Amino acid sequence: MTKSIMLVGVGGQGTILASKLLTIGLMEAGYDVKMSEIHGMSQRGGSVSSQVRYSEDEVYSPVIEIGGADMIVSFEKVEALRYLKYLKEGGTIVANNYKMDSVATITGKAEYKVEEVDQKLKDLNAKVINAADKAMELGNAKVMNIILLGTVIKAMHLEHIDWESIIRNNVKEKFIDINIRALNEGMALVS
Repeated sequence: MTKSIMLVGVGGQGTILASKLLTIGLMEAGYDVKMSEIHGMSQRGGSVSSQVRYSEDEVYSPVIEIGGADMIVSFEKVEALRYLKYLKEGGTIVANNYKMDSVATITGKAEYKVEEVDQKLKDLNAKVINAADKAMELGNAKVMNIILLGTVIKAMHLEHIDWESIIRNNVKEKFIDINIRALNEGMALVS
C-alpha cells in the first residue's frame, strides 16, 4: 500500500532538504519512492511543497492526488490550510506554530488572520508544534526542518530506519550532532 506525505512551507525553511532526507532514508530501507517538488516563488517567500510517496511495492506516480495524502507537514501554519484539499479523510496534519508573512501580506494585498488560522487548525485536530522554539533551544534556528522531519518519522512509524546514519551521510560534519538532536526532538513531539 502506497503512503503519501506532503511537506509544505515557505521558501528558505528547509522543506526540500527534509523531503530529500526522507526520500534517501526510505530508499535505503528498500522502499520504492517517488518525490516531486514545487518551488513556486520560493526565493521570494512563496509557497514550496514536496510530495513523497513510498511503498514496499511499486509507486507509479510522484504526484499526490487531491484527497490522497496520509500526512501533511506544514513548516508554516497557514500552508497547512492552503494544501488541505490534498489530505485524505482521517489523515494527519502536523503544523509548525510559525507565522511567516507572504508577499501578499507584506504588500497589503492579503491579511494574515492568526486567530482564524489557529481555530481552523484546532478544528482539524492538527498537531501544532513549536519547532522554531525547539530549534532555538537546541542553538540553531535552521534545524527547524529536521525537527519537523522527526515528526514525520514518528507519525508514519518509520523509526526502524537508521536516520542517524542518513544524517551522518548527508549533512555537513559540523552540523551532524545538532541535526541528530533535532530529529530526536521532533520524534518526541508526536505521540
